[in-house]
Amino acid sequence: MNAPRNDRAARVGEEVRRELMDLVMRGRLKDPATRGMVVCAVAVSGDLQIATVYVRTLEDADDRRKQRLVAGLERAAGFLRREIGKTLELRRTPEFRFVWDDSIDHGARIERLLDEIADGDEA
Repeated sequence: MNAPRNDRAARVGEEVRRELMDLVMRGRLKDPATRGMVVCAVAVSGDLQIATVYVRTLEDADDRRKQRLVAGLERAAGFLRREIGKTLELRRTPEFRFVWDDSIDHGARIERLLDEIADGDEA
């Protein structure tokens, strides 16, 4: 029995994330804008045509740094897609869309707000 498409998309997404990080770690991306980046997650559409790649840097980044990182990855998208297609041997490698992952920033903001509420209750 075949696994549901969602499971396949999740497996492909994790494999793509792993391979992208491997390319980054081996220094295959030459654009300085991509230095210090991390691939947090990859969400692949159910038809395996589009892969949304969530990235961030190891250090805090301002808006300009975020834009440079995403632009650098967009310039390298063809190279990345070709390399991943060779490694994973997919019938069709998904098209990459790169976005800044702000989930950590969002979580930190919520934690600060909860701390403020707790401090207010104590006072």
